[in-house]
Amino acid sequence: MKKIVLPVITFAAVAGVVTCIGTAFGEANHDAKTIFVEKIPPGYRDWRLISVAHEEGNLNSFAAVLGNDIAIKAYREGKLPFPDGAIIAALHYSHTPSEENNKVFGRSQSFVPGAPTNIQFMVKDSKKYAATGGWGFAHFKDGKPGDEALMNTCFPCHDQAKGSDLVFTRYAP
Repeated sequence: MKKIVLPVITFAAVAGVVTCIGTAFGEANHDAKTIFVEKIPPGYRDWRLISVAHEEGNLNSFAAVLGNDIAIKAYREGKLPFPDGAIIAALHYSHTPSEENNKVFGRSQSFVPGAPTNIQFMVKDSKKYAATGGWGFAHFKDGKPGDEALMNTCFPCHDQAKGSDLVFTRYAP
């Protein structure tokens, strides 16, 4: 029964999103990609550090998680839900052993960020992204946005973190 309920709910949610977007733009068949962020926010490299992350498994990456001034203020004040205009960026890098550091330590124990793998963004706009919990999601690799199939995985995963306004990263002051 559970295996049937989730696909039915997912289908209904997707149908609702497509309908809402089409109605909002006066088109019945408007491209659903408009719920995703398609441009890299300017100046993100100058934002403040929220935290760092290490993801294992198939991802095996390090990430620096940054926030614009609105996001940082919300984190510092413990404000949930995040206010409109908050933007969170995750700069992902490969998880790479540091032979140079390991020579100093005398054993294999040091890992450093390697080559960049992707950049992800969450942009809070409760009206524009109402269908996805008020957040627009983005994934860029080599400056190009992720395809629709990849982007469609963002909200279902983040929707499981409703208690923290769909945000996984905790502030590390």
